Amino acid sequence: MASTSRDKTKGGVEFIHEDDGSVTARDLETGLARGGDTRGEALAQLAEVLKLRDDEGKSIDNPDEFLREELGIDPDDHTEHDELPEFMQ
Repeated sequence: MASTSRDKTKGGVEFIHEDDGSVTARDLETGLARGGDTRGEALAQLAEVLKLRDDEGKSIDNPDEFLREELGIDPDDHTEHDELPEFMQ
């Protein structure tokens, strides 16, 4: 398993590439995590969990908007790449 993350002292999201090919997105501030087939899917799932936690169970109508406005994360910056980094090949 490999991960990419932002500076853990400032919060952010860590992506963990699982052995089965899935990706886990983990919020560094809360420790909450969700997975998906892609980084974008995992990030959207994580946004839903954080929103449910913060709003006591209210659903997110627009995950991309929530990521941008509530978490300061641009979901377009977390796109899939066809090639693995050299250390993962």
